[in-house]
Amino acid sequence: MKYTTKNYPLWRVKARLSHFETPEGVSEYHVMLSPETGKGDFTTQLDNLHKASEHLIASEWGNRAKVIFKRYFLSDITNQSPILYKALEGETPESYSAVQQPPLDGCKVALWLWLQTDMDISKKQMTVATHNGYSHLFSASLQSPESSSETETHTLLARYAQSLRDYQCTLADNCVRTWFFVRDVDVNYEGVVIARRKDFIKEGLTEQTHYIASTGISGYPAAPEVNVLLDTYAVKGLEAGQIQYLYAKEHLNPTYEYGVTFERGTAIEYGDRKHIFISGTASIDKYGDIVFPGDIVKQVHRTWENVEALLKEAGSDFTDMAQIIVYLRDTADYQTVQALFDQQFPGIPTVIVLAPVCRPGWLIEMEGIAIKRGGNPKFRNL
Repeated sequence: MKYTTKNYPLWRVKARLSHFETPEGVSEYHVMLSPETGKGDFTTQLDNLHKASEHLIASEWGNRAKVIFKRYFLSDITNQSPILYKALEGETPESYSAVQQPPLDGCKVALWLWLQTDMDISKKQMTVATHNGYSHLFSASLQSPESSSETETHTLLARYAQSLRDYQCTLADNCVRTWFFVRDVDVNYEGVVIARRKDFIKEGLTEQTHYIASTGISGYPAAPEVNVLLDTYAVKGLEAGQIQYLYAKEHLNPTYEYGVTFERGTAIEYGDRKHIFISGTASIDKYGDIVFPGDIVKQVHRTWENVEALLKEAGSDFTDMAQIIVYLRDTADYQTVQALFDQQFPGIPTVIVLAPVCRPGWLIEMEGIAIKRGGNPKFRNL
């Protein structure tokens, strides 16, 4: 993986990029953009992000690379969402994710972009990127105001499962990755867990079959009556044997042992590469216990150890990481964590946000996407 950093003084924006490039076929890029801390109000920072990202895409790739997914990390979604929605007029709501997870570098907004070349993109109900017989289906910021997080999650999963069926897909066969953003996670996450477990059984997702790579984390929607936001990624066109579920059982226990239902990681093998989706991962051991309670430095190192074990099971390592998102419970830990990640992952597109993890004892959680060069020639290239 190649990493570069671009600075745009005109707009006071910094961009970190990962490059996975091939002479033939699909090249892909992940970008984390952030404005200079303390410079301008939200409208100014958002406008500068958009100008810098447009310039970056035009100057680096012209019309070859297109954004297939993007997420805005906002510091105050209640006041900022009307400005964001107006700036994105003309884009369908499903084409971008927006959540209150304040960037801890002090800026008001950060932006993650995932781009690929040679994709045909359509937007109807979902964003669909199609190439070489595969369709990549993205949904973002799905929500349904209900009486509780449990009923909201049930409605969201039922609607999403129906949307997949509209594309001749199913939750069990095609969904690769989910993100559940939960208002007041210490109170409302239990409802998400209960509903997901019940709905997964209906969809054929059990401990005897498999689950879906996922992050369940604090994240605030714009509407005060909404408790849960859902982002999703599914792939249509996969053959038997292309999906690998990651366990790292010497380091982590199966999630169902403590009542939740997600995979620690999922890998998809194509003819020319392997995509590896690492779920939200914390300082946990193979018995499901929190390791190093209260010690942020040791929790960071144990989290890395767990992620590294998952990557190794997929035949990968940290050098294949394309992007990282870090979630912290305590803002006071930011400088310590930033220094550790800058040292361990120099140049990798990374954002660190305020987002308490689903168990109060976990001070940090991280997730990421890795892209391993190579693949299995029995499968079609991406």
